[in-house]
Amino acid sequence: MTDTSSTPDTRTPAQIEADIKRRRETLAETLDEIGVRVHPKTIVGDARAKVVSQVDHTLGRAYVGANRVVSQVKGQLVTEDGAPRLERLLPVAMVVVGVVGLLAYGARRRKD
Repeated sequence: MTDTSSTPDTRTPAQIEADIKRRRETLAETLDEIGVRVHPKTIVGDARAKVVSQVDHTLGRAYVGANRVVSQVKGQLVTEDGAPRLERLLPVAMVVVGVVGLLAYGARRRKD
C-alpha cells in the first residue's frame, strides 16, 4: 500500500467519484458471490455433488473388482474356447448342492 498522506492527490473530483463507483460495484459483485457461496442450497448442492462423485467412484472400483473376480473364476471353470472344465465344475456343483441341501434341511427343522 502506498502512503497517500505525503503526496497530494492529483485526481479530479470526477475521477475520484468514478473510482469510488467502480470500487462499490466490485465490492457489490464480491458480496453477491459470497452470498451465493454461503447460501444453504449451494452448500447442500456442493455436498451432494461431492457424495455422488465419491459413490460413483466407489461403485466403479467395485464393478472393476467384481469383474476381475468373475473373469478369474470363469478362467478356472471354462477353457479358452468356452468349453466347461468338468474336472473343476463337478466338485463346485457338488459343494453348491450340498450347501443348498443343508440350508433346506435347516429351514425345515426350524419349521417343525
